Amino acid sequence: MLRVAMAVAALVATGPATAEQLNVEAARQFVIGKLFAFNCFEGTHGAGRIYVDGSVAGTVQFGGSGPARYVVLPAGTVRAQGESVCATVNGLPFQPCFNVDKTDPQSFRGSLSGLRFAYCDFTRRTTRTTMVRTTEGLRTPLAIHAAAMSEAEGE
Repeated sequence: MLRVAMAVAALVATGPATAEQLNVEAARQFVIGKLFAFNCFEGTHGAGRIYVDGSVAGTVQFGGSGPARYVVLPAGTVRAQGESVCATVNGLPFQPCFNVDKTDPQSFRGSLSGLRFAYCDFTRRTTRTTMVRTTEGLRTPLAIHAAAMSEAEGE
């Protein structure tokens, strides 16, 4: 049982087998300005985007429970530091840097440098309609017809 647990931990730590580690410039091209949904190893999930100035905006639900919160982080939060992608977040006693591994044309895994088990998987969302998807499918606007409006006014 211990061997199985260690093998699973090793697979998670190494990341996806088909991943392509991105350098700072490739990560910038792949991520900046695009909307990504994310799911993290400990249950946190949400969606957001990183802007060219390093600011971040989006929603997050920490630990997978409680209310989803809208979060805005200032310019310079995410930035290149040498050949690393790093973040500055008030309240953290250290400056985290990340491995950015492209897992397919629309997705990447961001993991803490030196702690590959601490990761979030990001999947690109290309349209605003994906933000309003429900379990019933996409919601479409109701059609309003002149005849229906005049009937409603006559009641």
